[in-house]
Amino acid sequence: MGFPPETVARLLEENRDHTCPGSPETCVQLLAIADLPTRFGEYQVAAFWNQHDKRDHAAFIHGNVFERERVPVRIHSECLTGDAIGSLRCDCRDQLIASLERIAKTDAGVVLYLRQEGRGIGFVNKIRAYQLQDAGYDTVQANEALGFRPDERDYGFAAHMLGSLHIRSIEIMTNNPAKVEDLRQHGVQIVGRIPLVIPPNDQNREYLDTKRRKMGHWLDVEQPDEVAETPAEREK
Repeated sequence: MGFPPETVARLLEENRDHTCPGSPETCVQLLAIADLPTRFGEYQVAAFWNQHDKRDHAAFIHGNVFERERVPVRIHSECLTGDAIGSLRCDCRDQLIASLERIAKTDAGVVLYLRQEGRGIGFVNKIRAYQLQDAGYDTVQANEALGFRPDERDYGFAAHMLGSLHIRSIEIMTNNPAKVEDLRQHGVQIVGRIPLVIPPNDQNREYLDTKRRKMGHWLDVEQPDEVAETPAEREK
């Protein structure tokens, strides 16, 4: 059971004339919600639209998350080569599938799918970065050689989407400390972290090791498969 019809109607009415005068870059308007049976379980899909950059984003919702606390949430950035084609250069597809399977086994949870290809540098630049990696650069060096930061993503979209769905607090499914910090800066109440570590293959081992060494990702494959506090939360 996802959002009941009356909740769907309420959410869409709330968003009918929605604007964000102060932050149009990360303003998203909820425009449609529909049932979406999947091979992973029963979901609903919510379509969001950003008028500023003309991009759409999606929320895949299992169960009724309206006004709920401690909702398991995976925030997944688009990866055409991994998600759709099954590239072995990254772990994106495996993380997406693992998230959908895991959330489908809970009472309620959400996968947010953000149109931020290539850690926010876009598809063409992502492939340019791949060319540099083929020549011996690592993933951080390649982005920097193209004039970008190692990660250009902004999770203001995700924070806005969670607010539009009336989710009060989340357990974030991530290995990325920067994502946790960015979401908190955007006002998201994070009450726990769920590790989502995929064992490396021969093609992405160096890529994942670079994320661990240079970007601080929590990629210890021995992590327990349960909710864990972030280091900052353990220090409190």
